[in-house]
Amino acid sequence: MDLAVKFGQVLRELRKQVGLTQEQLGFEAGLERNYISMLERGERQPTLSTLVKLAKPLRKRASQLVELVETACDAAGSD
Repeated sequence: MDLAVKFGQVLRELRKQVGLTQEQLGFEAGLERNYISMLERGERQPTLSTLVKLAKPLRKRASQLVELVETACDAAGSD
């Protein structure tokens, strides 16, 4: 599975775990709701600055986001 798609799945799961809508996450992270949507669908890949912006409202560190994506990729047997 594509890395961007896997990131999107992890992002959606974390967002739902903390009880945020895409709009709320976008507001708290200083990003547009449609960009959050594109990330979740795997249409865009986040930059490092985007990871840092997303981390706080998701109650994670940016490094934890990366680790969760790596773990999901390993579980799926993809790069």
